[in-house]
Amino acid sequence: MKPNILILMADQLSGVFFPDGPADFLHTPHLRRLADRSTRFANAYTGSPLCAPGRASFMSGQLPRRTRVYDNAAEFASDIPTYAHHLRRAGYQTCLSGKMHFVGPDQMHGFEERLTTDIYPADFGWTPDYRKPGERIDWWYHNLGSVTGAGVAEITNQYEYDDEVAYNACRKLYDLSRGQDDRPWCLTVSFTHPHDPYVARRKYWDLYDGAPELAAPEAIAYQDQDAHSQRLMDACDWREFDITDRDIRRARQGYFANISYIDDKIGEVLDVLERTRQEAIILFLSDHGDMLGERGLWFKMSFYEGSARVPLMIAAPSMQPGRVDRPVSTIDVLPTLCDLAGLPMDEIAPWTDGESLADGGASRNPVPIEYAAEGSITPLIAIRDGGWKYTACKADPEQLFDLQTDPDERVNLAGDPAHAATFQHLRAMARDRWDLDAYDSEVRQSQARRWIVYEALRNGAYYPWDYQPLMQASERYMRNHMDLNVLEENKRFPRGE
Repeated sequence: MKPNILILMADQLSGVFFPDGPADFLHTPHLRRLADRSTRFANAYTGSPLCAPGRASFMSGQLPRRTRVYDNAAEFASDIPTYAHHLRRAGYQTCLSGKMHFVGPDQMHGFEERLTTDIYPADFGWTPDYRKPGERIDWWYHNLGSVTGAGVAEITNQYEYDDEVAYNACRKLYDLSRGQDDRPWCLTVSFTHPHDPYVARRKYWDLYDGAPELAAPEAIAYQDQDAHSQRLMDACDWREFDITDRDIRRARQGYFANISYIDDKIGEVLDVLERTRQEAIILFLSDHGDMLGERGLWFKMSFYEGSARVPLMIAAPSMQPGRVDRPVSTIDVLPTLCDLAGLPMDEIAPWTDGESLADGGASRNPVPIEYAAEGSITPLIAIRDGGWKYTACKADPEQLFDLQTDPDERVNLAGDPAHAATFQHLRAMARDRWDLDAYDSEVRQSQARRWIVYEALRNGAYYPWDYQPLMQASERYMRNHMDLNVLEENKRFPRGE
């Protein structure tokens, strides 16, 4: 019998707060218990540090240049196999509750069932434009209002969404327990927290009153930032906001509070799993991180650790619990799930850039990362190899960091003769993998096409691609084409107690 699979996903949750499971200061009892029985990857990286590209990479096991999901408004093509396709083809029932930021008319991508709509739009409206470097598109670009507006609220747009995600996931687990479908299942539960805005319910906010971790990190002055970080600050309209230490403390408090909120929601899901006596491989991860004021930067879109590193924990009977330091990637999730489910890996290999972590990542090769969305003017690439991180971009000087001696990435060793051999090795590795001129051309063509299509489709009658959850009311509860005796028996779990 193939194992059931439960995937729990957060949004914008930085891996720096999960050095070996949740950091000690985090109030996350459910994730802590999950960590105790999981293989914990301390150095896991996103395929791309932005929602849609990162999630497309996670689902397909492919980097953005291959998926062509370069940014938050690039179509995820229907012919790209995802883990949901592979598992469904192998006999799994596949279901999604929550966010996956699919752009385009296909809003399923291998999921047999989807329980909620998405929280973000599915059309091309958020397309960046490399033809206009430095342009801010104010109606959808991030700005630092998320920082100055941090605080307490009992209901927000995001709380409304994640409450619904958890409710539907729990309801689905109850349905699965009734045994009406004997296929193994893969349920993906994907939340939008702790993504900004940094607004939290009072019960979670108060958990972090006075925490030392709220203190403002050391910022780097704008003129001393690297070129890409300057572009990110400009994209966030930093000159229009006077960010105080109090603002930073409150933003960090809201962020940590919402990690505890997510822990509660995950606790609800795991509680139903346990009470319905179902067993599953459990995987927990995020799509990307959040700089959260480190270096003076906020949100994601950067290769620095706070943005690019994510938590990744896998609780599976065949995987040894414990910490793994070898760098891995979210593009490794697809081959790992297929491997753990017993699928033929030679059939999976052509469709992924990732590598199975079923052996604990013991043989994982250097990890690649890409970024080609807002705040950039041409694609950026990075490689994490052992303790080294190399970044390159046609528009900017290269960077080389030794994360073992310089975990805060403050000393660029790219021009240091003492590290010339390492630098040349990683540069050669990058040039073997990427043609940055061709990559730039592909992104520009995609953007130009989408600007034309979006403007055309918004002219006249508009048919949205946003997913509309189906609810067949005539098939729920008791209806007159059903036998009440059979219905009541089939909907009960457990029976006979």
